[in-house]
Amino acid sequence: MNVISYIDGFNLYHGLKAKGWRKYYWLDLWALSKRFLLQGQNLVEVVYCTSKVKNDPKAIQRQLTFLDALTAHSPALKIVYGHFLAKPATCQKCGHTYSRHEEKKTDVNIACHLLTDAMDGRFDVALLLSADSDLVPPVEIVRSRWPAKKVIAVFPPRRNSDALKKTCHGHTWINEDKLKQCLLPENVTIAPGKTVSRPASWR
Repeated sequence: MNVISYIDGFNLYHGLKAKGWRKYYWLDLWALSKRFLLQGQNLVEVVYCTSKVKNDPKAIQRQLTFLDALTAHSPALKIVYGHFLAKPATCQKCGHTYSRHEEKKTDVNIACHLLTDAMDGRFDVALLLSADSDLVPPVEIVRSRWPAKKVIAVFPPRRNSDALKKTCHGHTWINEDKLKQCLLPENVTIAPGKTVSRPASWR
């Protein structure tokens, strides 16, 4: 049985951040997805949906390093980008107005790839690494149009969705034991003679 893993990068990152697990940011997403396979299942692709960080040069460099390492280490991993949208916000206490950036398009990107891959017959089982209830409608469509296909919700740390629990065929959580076993190597070769290393602040 073929399996495709769809990862909500924003949801996963904030779940790890909420637990204070910076050391797991350097995460091998292919290895993590394989931890949720059952006997007889074969992981054929990982679709990682994320957005590029803005307005923070150090954070941008850490993210680029991570994305380079992911791409080099897992050739069958596909990165799909959304974007951050600046929105005005006002401080409730002092009235100061500032720009707040909201991540956009990740849920739409996941939904589009999930439905397209279902139509193309590319998976028998989809792993949905997210707790975003906005993904309920595409899961409902998969269940209605392709009853033989299964969608399993895999919730990041400190993330949960009762709506996805009810809609998906099953659910589970990413626990620390799985994270410990799924870190990228400290140094990853991304081209002949060129390596990238885990950011110091992620140790």
